[in-house]
Amino acid sequence: MPLTLAAPVQSELIIKKSRFIGCVQPMADRAGAQKVVAELWAQHPGARHVCWALLAGGQSAAVDDGEPSGTAGRPMLEVLRHQDLEGVLATVVRYFGGVKLGAGGLVRAYTDAVAQALLQAEKVPIVRLQTLACVVPYALEGLLRRELEAAGATLLAVEHAEAVRLNFSLPEDDAPRLLSRLNETGQGRLQWVEDVAQP
Repeated sequence: MPLTLAAPVQSELIIKKSRFIGCVQPMADRAGAQKVVAELWAQHPGARHVCWALLAGGQSAAVDDGEPSGTAGRPMLEVLRHQDLEGVLATVVRYFGGVKLGAGGLVRAYTDAVAQALLQAEKVPIVRLQTLACVVPYALEGLLRRELEAAGATLLAVEHAEAVRLNFSLPEDDAPRLLSRLNETGQGRLQWVEDVAQP
């Protein structure tokens, strides 16, 4: 099961007078990642590089930001992949200390900065939610609410009209079991709504 991070975590390494400030944090997409990188440049105007890697499905990216090609972004991305993470941004701000590290030294430095931050990070499973909607007679509203609560579903919206429409979400893996149970207890009086947009 893929994991993401509960909160941002930072680490700092000094290697041959160069300072590497690593950070890992939950991140859904490339636009959010680019915003964080812009903020890091604002916070660290004296830095030489802000390299980053994003592991987020089709939004993934690896950026060397002026370091020799393949020595920063790609190795950082591999650290995230190796830990089965998803929806995670790794950034490393580098202040150059005057001593060149060489390609192997750079790969190690960027990899270590991310790995050190990940050692302190709390990893949490990614739970994919499914949103459903149904319409029931008023007489079944209480029963349906109890079933949803028992299943750990989150009630998103309720609309009272000729009947009662309830929109709710729950973990994808639990949905088939709840649907089966609701169909059974509703005895044919429960209607599923195809379009689950909020009423």
